Amino acid sequence: MLIDLQKSTHDVHLEGGICVVGAGAAGVALARDLMNAGRDVVLLEAGGMDYEEDTQSLFEGRNVGMEYYDLDHSRLRFFGGTTNIWGGRSVPLDPIDFEKRDWVPHSGWPITLDELQPYYRIAHDSLELGEFDYEQGIWEKLQLNPIGFDPDKITTRFWRFDNLAERFNHRRSDDLVNSENVRIVLHANTTGLRASENATGITHLDAESMQGRKLQVKAQHFVLACGAIENARLLMLSNDVEPDGLGNHYDQLGRYFMEHPHGRIAHIETQDPAHFWALYRKRYPETDTPVAPALVLPPSQQKRLGVLNSAATFKLQKDPANGATLSKKAYLNIKHALSPTKSGRRLWQTWRGSQDWLQRHVSMPLLRFGVKLNRMGLYVIARAEQAPNPDSRVRLSADKDALGCQRADLDWRLSALDKETMLQFGKTLQQEFDRLGLGKVTTYEWLEDGKPDWPVDISVGNHPIGGYHHMGTTRMSTSPREGVVDANCTVHGYHNLHIAGSSVFPTGGWANPTLTLLALTHRLGVHLNSLFDR
Repeated sequence: MLIDLQKSTHDVHLEGGICVVGAGAAGVALARDLMNAGRDVVLLEAGGMDYEEDTQSLFEGRNVGMEYYDLDHSRLRFFGGTTNIWGGRSVPLDPIDFEKRDWVPHSGWPITLDELQPYYRIAHDSLELGEFDYEQGIWEKLQLNPIGFDPDKITTRFWRFDNLAERFNHRRSDDLVNSENVRIVLHANTTGLRASENATGITHLDAESMQGRKLQVKAQHFVLACGAIENARLLMLSNDVEPDGLGNHYDQLGRYFMEHPHGRIAHIETQDPAHFWALYRKRYPETDTPVAPALVLPPSQQKRLGVLNSAATFKLQKDPANGATLSKKAYLNIKHALSPTKSGRRLWQTWRGSQDWLQRHVSMPLLRFGVKLNRMGLYVIARAEQAPNPDSRVRLSADKDALGCQRADLDWRLSALDKETMLQFGKTLQQEFDRLGLGKVTTYEWLEDGKPDWPVDISVGNHPIGGYHHMGTTRMSTSPREGVVDANCTVHGYHNLHIAGSSVFPTGGWANPTLTLLALTHRLGVHLNSLFDR
């Protein structure tokens, strides 16, 4: 059943078993799991079925820390959420990501990879990613010979790519729209969750359309699935019983905001730079599931050096000192000039598809000729893990949105360990290139300038600052003194309030977060079903 609050002629009151706030990847996946289990679900989406400028403006906020993307550009507020412009990169976290690492403050999850593994497989299959394999052995399946790095120093993990664009969009959610036990409410902007007087549960939720039509939802359980910034903001706004917000007894709410910062860490002088670039570009195995390799430091090397779990790739391009290429500038201009409407997204997908086609079909002789003609060089680009930092956080702003709710301020901060990790990664590559006689690796001076900030270089790639990967802010912990939700993603102290998505990540690892957030979502669905079965 579909309800559009914006078109309603009267205020709406609903009651249900489970109310899910946010129809992005996590919200849609959770609603589908609960629907299939026969549960009564109310699914709220703040936007409509496609991009609308006035609703999107509710995501506006200030960056008060490091330079970052405009907040209303880094998230999408309509059915399907930000996955409507997701590139499809998927890979699980590593075992070490779940462990308490003595050299990484605030690390460690209250669950293990083994506990999450069955749900990873469910998420993997739901994205149609082919064989469940992300390891070094894919080289052999591709009939390719990787660089002979010492596996104790540098190894390879593989991304797998979801080929289906906008998988969680309304066009692929007819099962939810037509379900008798799912009510989807569009243009329902949550303005607050109302706690019981003893602050142990949620009694109801209030929402409103941009035109002032109001919605109240009463449910047995509530789930926030709105992303790391919005999840934290909504809990902070819900302060009528607890002045500091829900689940914030120990000032943990909004803290530990994490990204995967991107940066150029080294230049490689080698006889055949085209060979290295070609070896590490996107490939297609026989299953037609795209894969792409990433260089990573194995756990033993991370521990030996006292660094984070990060990844790097090779990039072949003109000297970045000359600025971005014309094609890159054109892409960035298009990206910022066009709104993410249906036609705008189609243009973006067409551009990306053309770039993928060129990467797959350009011949090595032509590539080598281009290298010689254009004096292109080989560079190392980092996709780094960010160390959990309690000072990297989301706060409520003094500014208010069109509904009278305080906006979010993002104070994104990196630390010395983040930069040290990339310096050591570069030095490890340097040692291995020397040992193998492959060429000279020179790390960049910014890695040793003693400052936590990273330079923003638009020639790094389509995402020069970070991967648009918002993590943390409602982190998972065994105690409310260390986080916001418990091992089952339930807010500490609130029996019927739960969080879905990457805001619960205690650490980010090097992996893109979508596969992990989906795995956690499927696990949460099982937990919620168990609560009804008791």
